[in-house]
Amino acid sequence: MKSYISIFEIPAMKISRAIDFYQAILDVKIEKVEMPGMQMGILPYEDQVVTAVITQAEGYNPSGDGVTIYLNGGDNLQVILDKVEKNGGKTLIPKTPHADDSGYFAIFFDTEGNRIGLHSMH
Repeated sequence: MKSYISIFEIPAMKISRAIDFYQAILDVKIEKVEMPGMQMGILPYEDQVVTAVITQAEGYNPSGDGVTIYLNGGDNLQVILDKVEKNGGKTLIPKTPHADDSGYFAIFFDTEGNRIGLHSMH
């Protein structure tokens, strides 16, 4: 097993706004898929252990409470964090070293109100 997580979904109230936000901060192309009663934005998944999906559907409610997902911040999470507020998000915790010297983390609210983390080694 390479990861305890196989798929995660980030809830959205406005799928286009959420896709635009994540495309801008992560510098990736997100595929929009529509199914009956559900719209999804699928992040690139080739060579990934975990699949990330942005989902707008009944029962999918963005929240700043509960589980926090940490996205891979690449070589330096500050590059992504610098794009958060420019694209409608809000930084909650700036780039901060982990207490055990295992890299850095930051936490932000996305455009939908979800609390999301970033992690990087530098």
